[in-house]
Amino acid sequence: MARINLLPWRAERRKQRQQDFIKMVGVSVIAAIALAFLIISYHNGQIDGQKERNAYLEQQITEVDAAITEIEKLDEQKARLLARKEVIEELQANRSQMVHLFDSLVRTIPDGVVLTAIKQDSQTLTLDGRAQSNARVSTYLRNLEGSGWMSNPDLSIIEAAGDDKALPYQFTLSVKLANPNAPVDADGDGIPDDPQPVEAAADPLAEPNAAPVDGTAAPAPAAEAETQATPEDTDTGAAS
Repeated sequence: MARINLLPWRAERRKQRQQDFIKMVGVSVIAAIALAFLIISYHNGQIDGQKERNAYLEQQITEVDAAITEIEKLDEQKARLLARKEVIEELQANRSQMVHLFDSLVRTIPDGVVLTAIKQDSQTLTLDGRAQSNARVSTYLRNLEGSGWMSNPDLSIIEAAGDDKALPYQFTLSVKLANPNAPVDADGDGIPDDPQPVEAAADPLAEPNAAPVDGTAAPAPAAEAETQATPEDTDTGAAS
């Protein structure tokens, strides 16, 4: 005898398929939510890590800025100290310059020449005087050039003026003050390139013919320099 299934099996199978579909959709939704949560968590972690790195960099930048400010202050202090050191060295080197200057003026002036006025303007010294002849002035210029404490003598005026027959010529010349003991600073960095010690025996009251400590020859006295005048000097003086 044949059996006939009169139950609604198609409806039950359709219902089963719908339930399976709903389950699959639910599982997919849950998986998608979990995946989105993981992705969001990962990106949030990356953002937090980058924020920490940025905060660390900002902290390091702040420390570097503070260090740069400190270095700039140290550079300014170094510049001030170097400027002060340069001034002290200049004063140390020039402390006996005027003594040597007047001593050189006495030593270099020859017979037949007298000075009437001396004027100093910074590093330039202007000398006014009277001379017996042009040759005497030339001898005086050579003596000034070799004195060591004066350089670049420049004769600006020489003329026969006045009623003084013994010293008829009036002259005006200028010289640059020099200091052979001054430290040399060619590069201008405030540090002497070849520092030279200041003379230990710079005594203006020493004997005129005493040899210097460094072994160089002592400058010739004025009278001795005058005895070396050429015959033309004597002739010119007599003619005047």
